[in-house]
Amino acid sequence: MEERRVAVVTGGSRGIGRAVVQRLAASGHRVFFNHFDRDDAAQRETEALAPGALGFSVNVADAAAVKSFFEAVEKEAGRLDVLVNNAGITRDGFLVRMKEEDWDAVVDVDLKGVFLCMKSAARIMMKRHWGRIVNVASVVGQAGNAAQANYAAAKAGVIGLTRAAARELAPRFITVNAVAPGFIETDMTAALPENARDSIVAQTPLKRMGTAFEVAAAVEFLAGDDAAFITGQVLSVNGGLHM
Repeated sequence: MEERRVAVVTGGSRGIGRAVVQRLAASGHRVFFNHFDRDDAAQRETEALAPGALGFSVNVADAAAVKSFFEAVEKEAGRLDVLVNNAGITRDGFLVRMKEEDWDAVVDVDLKGVFLCMKSAARIMMKRHWGRIVNVASVVGQAGNAAQANYAAAKAGVIGLTRAAARELAPRFITVNAVAPGFIETDMTAALPENARDSIVAQTPLKRMGTAFEVAAAVEFLAGDDAAFITGQVLSVNGGLHM
């Protein structure tokens, strides 16, 4: 009997991350996920929605914490097959008014965090000569967005990092791809003013916002066997907002 594949999902306690945890768990993966600055109730809720999934409090911008997290996963599961880098934050503000600490915070989590997790995960995957890495970028990293210079820069960086890593890791049969969601119904977008939401929907050819499970479906595809000959690519899930 084939051993269950093991997946790590960062930012797995809410939104897109939680949907990815649920989908991968439902498809038979043993899933570990992290959250940071979230209460225990959010972790327990995700674990209840995805039976068998196990959550940890880990700051992905902390190199030592990330290293310890992946060492714990390898010790517990003996392998790592899939990494989904979803953890992210926003600290929006116009460029001329943006505080340096808000720039640093977003770049540290949204870009440096992806680098740190990929570095630890790749070391484990290389031992088995197989792996799937899926990074969650954003339409904002492709097209830009006013008052989100830090987020746009970080997510554009994720796309570049994805392509560079795909070239490096291909000889070990590890694929690296990205999913770039448009505007998705999550806690993050729920805070948008109604006029901003209406404007986004009006600009989206499919005339609606997406769902977390639609993004998770794209992630699951790239993490599976059917995507074995796909690497270094960005799959846009944005309703046609950016083509």
